Amino acid sequence: MEELNGSRSRQHRVSLVNRQTCTLNGVSDVLSFDVGEVLLETDQGMLMIKGSDLHVSRLTLEKGEVDVDGKIDSLTYSENVSMGGKAESIFARLFR
Repeated sequence: MEELNGSRSRQHRVSLVNRQTCTLNGVSDVLSFDVGEVLLETDQGMLMIKGSDLHVSRLTLEKGEVDVDGKIDSLTYSENVSMGGKAESIFARLFR
């Protein structure tokens, strides 16, 4: 449990270069990804990255680091919620 509590204290950082390379820190989990959308759970909430030709080029969950390459159109945050109503609606929207 100490390790989980320690991982929550790390900084969440997003670096976007020329809308093509996005480097993220403070990522807890990758919930889904395809060429059009990447859904991440971060220490600051859910993060949806939309674009085209997206590719997760580096994934190190032990350190909470993810690199996404491709044409990035948007970064959208939503609040972390327990696996209840609102979280289900996010997943329902993904699989429509």
